[in-house]
Amino acid sequence: MATVTGYPGSFRKMEKRELTTEEWKAEKRKKKAHMVAMQALPYEVKIKRAELRAREYIEKLDDMELNAHVSVGGLDSIVLLLFLRHIGIDVPAISVSALEDKSIQRIHRELGVISIPPGKPKVQILQEYGFPVISKKIAGRIDTLQRPTEKNKTVRHAIITGECGAQGHYAKNSHMKLPQKWLELFAGYENETENVNYKIAPFKVSNKCCLYMKEQPCDRWAKEHKSRPYLGLMASEGGQREEALTEHGCNYFGKGVIRSAPFAPFLRQDLLQLALDLKAPVPEIYGTIERRPDGTLYTTGAQRTGCSMCGFGVHMETRPHRFDRLRVRNPKEWEFWMYRCCTDPETGEKFGWGRVLDYIGVEWENIPDGVDLPGQMNFFTGGGFLQKLKFIGELRHEKRNNDSGRY
Repeated sequence: MATVTGYPGSFRKMEKRELTTEEWKAEKRKKKAHMVAMQALPYEVKIKRAELRAREYIEKLDDMELNAHVSVGGLDSIVLLLFLRHIGIDVPAISVSALEDKSIQRIHRELGVISIPPGKPKVQILQEYGFPVISKKIAGRIDTLQRPTEKNKTVRHAIITGECGAQGHYAKNSHMKLPQKWLELFAGYENETENVNYKIAPFKVSNKCCLYMKEQPCDRWAKEHKSRPYLGLMASEGGQREEALTEHGCNYFGKGVIRSAPFAPFLRQDLLQLALDLKAPVPEIYGTIERRPDGTLYTTGAQRTGCSMCGFGVHMETRPHRFDRLRVRNPKEWEFWMYRCCTDPETGEKFGWGRVLDYIGVEWENIPDGVDLPGQMNFFTGGGFLQKLKFIGELRHEKRNNDSGRY
């Protein structure tokens, strides 16, 4: 069943009614067009709209006798925090800072962000639930295939074939189906049921990392303080964030979720321009914000950041990718995550992200020829990114010879 709940950002209550499949599709297209139109607005208009949405949100929370806070992580939410303070909305900021890069943690301390401990250790998440790889949406579907029950039988069938039940309006070629590349590598759990011949990965996959390490601890804090969050999410990030923001708009007051994302229609350029306008402190991992000859803004370091054990999207990155960068910043941490953060339950062998990246076809252990990282600090007495990786690679080779290559 689908329901119409009004335009994004609206607080009006509308009578719920069941939609036909065609009406449901039309409503989806209408909301998508609305978001695209918002994204095309001039920068100055988006800033004014973000301020209006932020004020509407906190006024609504006041009426509900609830407090507000900012959930802070990387650059996007750091800019949001400063933006809210700039327009006079001074609310607490919280973060599971221990999961962020050291340079981000420093900015959090400077801005007075309240640090909340992770719900579970990273290693425990990977061992018990699986590796966050490909994307949050696809990892969730692979996780569903790994944990078959009678209750999720219809969903598993849709993941393999694209054929949905009533909840999916009986679509025959829905987006529920995994792309063929990932079906081949991960869908072997359904070989007998669906009469297919796919593989089963030598590791588990899951999208539960954020839930247990970030979302649940932050939700507990929010419940204790009767508070609801401002989030630095943008639809232009794609994936589940785009879907949720397109569906519900900037401000959402649902039965189980209340949140504000004032930057929902922002493009990356809008966010970086606002960072410059606010003179926001940029964590070292991002490098600096620079402008290309055509006027486009970019960060000289990382474009996006996440936990050191997160692999969402790594298969789409060019080298040096995030694990290459980690190898330079912290060789010991890289060695741990790549070779021995988990234990194979069948063989007792230690393994890590190296096994995962090998399986999905992402290079990581070799040294990328001719690659250098602009603006990277010198390692020991000098040299760029390539020289650092070669030095670390020589150490790894020597250790392999001494330890027979087992980690």
